[in-house]
Amino acid sequence: MTNVAFSIETTRFDEDYSPLASTRITTNFANLARGESRLQNLRSTFAMIDDRFNGLVRGDDEDGGRYSVELDIISVSVDIDGGALRDAVPLIEVLQTTVVDRRSGERVEGIVGNNFSSYVRDYDFSIVLPAHAAKPSAEGLPQGFGELHGNLFKSFLHSDAYAERFGKPPVICLSVSSSKTYSRTENQHPILGVEYRQSEYSLTDAYFEKMGLGVRFFMPPNGVAPLAFYHLGDLQNDYTDLELAATISTMETFQKIYRPEIYNAHSAAGASYQPSLTNPSFSTTAIVYDREERSRLALEQGRFAEEHFMKPYKTILESWSTDAARHHADLKGARS
Repeated sequence: MTNVAFSIETTRFDEDYSPLASTRITTNFANLARGESRLQNLRSTFAMIDDRFNGLVRGDDEDGGRYSVELDIISVSVDIDGGALRDAVPLIEVLQTTVVDRRSGERVEGIVGNNFSSYVRDYDFSIVLPAHAAKPSAEGLPQGFGELHGNLFKSFLHSDAYAERFGKPPVICLSVSSSKTYSRTENQHPILGVEYRQSEYSLTDAYFEKMGLGVRFFMPPNGVAPLAFYHLGDLQNDYTDLELAATISTMETFQKIYRPEIYNAHSAAGASYQPSLTNPSFSTTAIVYDREERSRLALEQGRFAEEHFMKPYKTILESWSTDAARHHADLKGARS
């Protein structure tokens, strides 16, 4: 099989953080760390995360300030057969949480994943998908849509680089889809909250499935809308309460900033729930964020990926992806 090498770089995301030149500016953490309001944005965001975490795991913590959540940006690059692809774009950027117990000084490693950013995904959704939809005879999705991205992600999870750095599979936590309906179930978890079921698969769900990830939807305690958790294995039992709480507090905070109509709404989701970005009954945070710029930059970054990654390495990527798909199918067959 074609030789693939992944490398990982770690950058602390704190109030001193400034986006690297290679970082997707549409990424949640990068978007917050720019402009005149960057410092106040970051301080307010971290305070919201800590408050939410302590609320979820309060227990014997009377003043609600026992824990703090630290965040590291995990940037993943790839070389295929020595092709120096790592010099083009970062393959993946995710976050890793660390829980700090201020009382004991103990540090607990959290889940990797949380936020998810990918130039290749920008290319797929902002370049490939619109071009396909513009064809008069277009039906369904473009042939092979998301397969390269999925093979890259699954290969990273099976790599030595991942195994050496992380002890558990990733969990990626995103907003629910405003085009789907969610129904409340009887299943509840002390940290994840009440589980919801989705009316039908979304395009994002299908894309993450090609990455090897399934999805479940939970509305955490004192939340107002479900979150989508993309994961491997058993979400409810493979992770500790502290690990899950760190992911929820981080990603729910981001969603309150970016989608306040859903996650900072004045009323909570009921037994049947359809999210809406036109909901007039919500509160904004004091954190400055330009949603229109974020949408525009996704297209620009998709074009960048096309120019610097997809086109220059087209032949090597296609050949590798074919081999990788066969390898992953063999692994799946061996486990079944």
